[in-house]
Amino acid sequence: MNTIKNLVLIILFLMLPAAAMAADLEPERTRWSVEAKYGLFYPDIDNWSTNYGSDRTWDIAGAVGYKLLRQIEVGVEAGMMRDTGRGYAPTMGVLSGNVEYSLWPLNAYVLFRAVFSERQWLVPYAGGGWTRMYYQEKITGQSTIKGSADGYHGRAGIQLRLDDLDVSASNGLFMDFGIRHTYLIFEVERTHVMADAVPTVRNPSTTINIGGTTYFSGFLFEF
Repeated sequence: MNTIKNLVLIILFLMLPAAAMAADLEPERTRWSVEAKYGLFYPDIDNWSTNYGSDRTWDIAGAVGYKLLRQIEVGVEAGMMRDTGRGYAPTMGVLSGNVEYSLWPLNAYVLFRAVFSERQWLVPYAGGGWTRMYYQEKITGQSTIKGSADGYHGRAGIQLRLDDLDVSASNGLFMDFGIRHTYLIFEVERTHVMADAVPTVRNPSTTINIGGTTYFSGFLFEF
């Protein structure tokens, strides 16, 4: 009996270094994420294509998030959209000549990611939150119109893990910057923000929705 007990103790003792090594190889849970993305913004403002020559414009954005849980993240996102055209100023509703129209959305969000393994290659996600939209209209020969308004947004997408495509590059990103995972993301974001507008015959309402829909692609880095 003592021989069996001693043999078990010897086996357990020999297994301790292997268990410690396995624990070291186990990936730590990521805490932070950083996004950089570019997309096409489709405004909800009527007759946008008539005044700006297209029904869309470019949109760039970046976000920083903190993971309360592996699947739940809170964060902030900032972006910028801009277009130039000739015609009606969006919030003035009057013929204005040359117009440069700019938007700067600032979002606070909660995001839910359906991730259950650090090696999961496809991760769907969805979320939304509060939006503060800053806007500006530079009109040739007239004063610049500036303002801001509050609203909300929602977004959903998928992320594709790129770690295994180039293992040496992934290891380099981890050693140099602490990046544990790199993803390619595809996302749709919908923003609804009602801003004050000058009432006119063309635009009798005193508010208009200066939000819209953006189709993004970009990269997500987890630390």
